[in-house]
Amino acid sequence: MERILFERLKRIQALSEIGLEYSNTNYDKERYGEIQEICLEMLSQITDVPVGRIIPVIQEKNGYKTPKVDVRAVVFNTEGKILLVQEKADGCWSLPGGWADIGYTPRQIAEKECFEEAGLTVKASHLIAVMDKTAQLMPPEFEYVYKLFIHCIPIGNHIAIGEETTSVGWFQEYDLPELSKPRILESQIHLMFEYFRGEKTEVYLD
Repeated sequence: MERILFERLKRIQALSEIGLEYSNTNYDKERYGEIQEICLEMLSQITDVPVGRIIPVIQEKNGYKTPKVDVRAVVFNTEGKILLVQEKADGCWSLPGGWADIGYTPRQIAEKECFEEAGLTVKASHLIAVMDKTAQLMPPEFEYVYKLFIHCIPIGNHIAIGEETTSVGWFQEYDLPELSKPRILESQIHLMFEYFRGEKTEVYLD
């Protein structure tokens, strides 16, 4: 129930931000502003995060609110093992990747993140999946997030840690390290292996 409330409040906050941007009367703006304040207070209460820390994350103030995009590189070696990196943020493991950067295509982001986090040069091949974090029942967060999983072909075999990672390695499907659940779920890793083996071919779409 708390997860459902959390997601509903995020939706209400987004609607209030849209209302503040596009309303033509002060009366409407005042009401949308009040709704936003109540929503932020409730989010703070159920998460124990101060409103002052929530606002910079959840408010865009650029008009119509849209999801953020997380791009992940899916790389397999010749032994059929998947590339994972250990995140400094929580000490757990994930696919190389991160927030989409303005000025880069999804393909370029996957290649760039893989090199920066795993030291591996890759060539982005094709899109495997577009997932909605809420639909995937991943740990809740203030942003609404779409995840792009892009298959990449390794060029060479050199791997090395980056500024945001503490380790990097190749892993078998059923011998995975502790995963960083805000970034990747075990079920998603298994799905990537299904695509690698050719058991699935159509792009997964939430």
